[in-house]
Amino acid sequence: MAAKKAAKKDATEEGPPKKLIASNKRAYHDYYIDATWEAGIVLTGTEVKSLRDRGASLVDGYCFVEGGEVWMDTVHIAPYVKGTWTNHAARRKRKLLMHKQEIEKLASKSREKGFTIVPLQMYFLGSHAKVVIGLARGKKEWDKRQTLREKQDLREAQRAMRQRELA
Repeated sequence: MAAKKAAKKDATEEGPPKKLIASNKRAYHDYYIDATWEAGIVLTGTEVKSLRDRGASLVDGYCFVEGGEVWMDTVHIAPYVKGTWTNHAARRKRKLLMHKQEIEKLASKSREKGFTIVPLQMYFLGSHAKVVIGLARGKKEWDKRQTLREKQDLREAQRAMRQRELA
């Protein structure tokens, strides 16, 4: 009887809530995202405190595989305001934590021509900082215009439907 209650409790629990820190909307504009992975981040104490204040930007960031490890580079995490001489550098290489099989799969796909790895979202899952990285293919200029046109057409259609419902 107790086992059934425990199983029911596990099925209804969603786990710790996600607390979004930063999102890279520009990546969705500049790239086609083929696959995504969740990875942990190795951070220093002042970086974690700065992230809790939402002081991060993923816009210029990229990831690469080197020596069987995944690294995230040029992601801006603002220096902690109350930090001392132990404060971190704002843009430094940060190691990402992933399973070996995931790293091998990501490395083989990213070696193909036209592919790169970009950070898409950074968030806290409970007390752990996580980042969602995506395997991305670059868009041409006309692809970007086409995507914007499709979004605009969809918005106009929704607006027309709302107007029709109100009338």
